[in-house]
Amino acid sequence: MFKQLFTLFFISLTLLSAQRGKTGDKTFVNRFPEDKFNEISNASLEIVNEVDHDIIVVIRDQRKKYLRHVYIRNKDKFKFEELPITRLYVQFKSKEFYFEDFERTAINYGDQHIFNFYFDPREKGNYFQITEEEFFKP
Repeated sequence: MFKQLFTLFFISLTLLSAQRGKTGDKTFVNRFPEDKFNEISNASLEIVNEVDHDIIVVIRDQRKKYLRHVYIRNKDKFKFEELPITRLYVQFKSKEFYFEDFERTAINYGDQHIFNFYFDPREKGNYFQITEEEFFKP
């Protein structure tokens, strides 16, 4: 009886962890166009997820055109490399909400930026909420 319960418990834990993506996954590849790269720019942006849940990040250029997206687990980070030289808009899907950062990150030749994503509900000034349509537009 104990072996059967242990086996059932082990299988259920395995199934639960299998549902969760890995940092770097392209979870919405069917809803976005192809990723944009610039091999010459040598510019990057590292996103650090400091919240207690997983997020999906979309980066857009200065005309709000899609560049790339990625899944990032909680307390993990991901580095976007070979970015075009532009101003970046950073958008997030956090739980069932969609957010955009108020600040724009200027990417120049050879820049290496780090962006820490944290959400403090007491500080409403960091991000503003956007719609699902805005998040998924091409």
